[in-house]
Amino acid sequence: MLRIKASAVEKIKAQAEKDYPYETCGLLLGKTQGDIRTVFGAYETPNANPERKHDRYEIDPKDYLKAEEKARQFGLEIVGVYHSHPDHPDRPSSFDEERAFEGLSYIILSVSKGKVVSYRSWHLVDGKFREEEVLLFG
Repeated sequence: MLRIKASAVEKIKAQAEKDYPYETCGLLLGKTQGDIRTVFGAYETPNANPERKHDRYEIDPKDYLKAEEKARQFGLEIVGVYHSHPDHPDRPSSFDEERAFEGLSYIILSVSKGKVVSYRSWHLVDGKFREEEVLLFG
């Protein structure tokens, strides 16, 4: 399950709409307790994919390290990743699944004509994505 602060969701949505028609991306900062990941903030990263920003995202390792450092400053860790699917559903692609890691949540936002229309969270189990419940707080 993913618990996420409402203000983090609003930040992610605003970023996805700003970056449309390209995929946006970033990291989820929080804490993990058992199977529950709690997100307190979103760390925006630029899409580092040089050729296919319209349908692929990539997070530069340097940006990942910066996010880790920011999380540590607040006693948190990276608990997930988010990205958008411009004019496509909020379901993971095979490309998304191939690059995912177990133990993290993956929020995917569907952005249609510049507006977020939906989002869902996924986690990897035995190499396959499973949708997970999302609970907003704060």
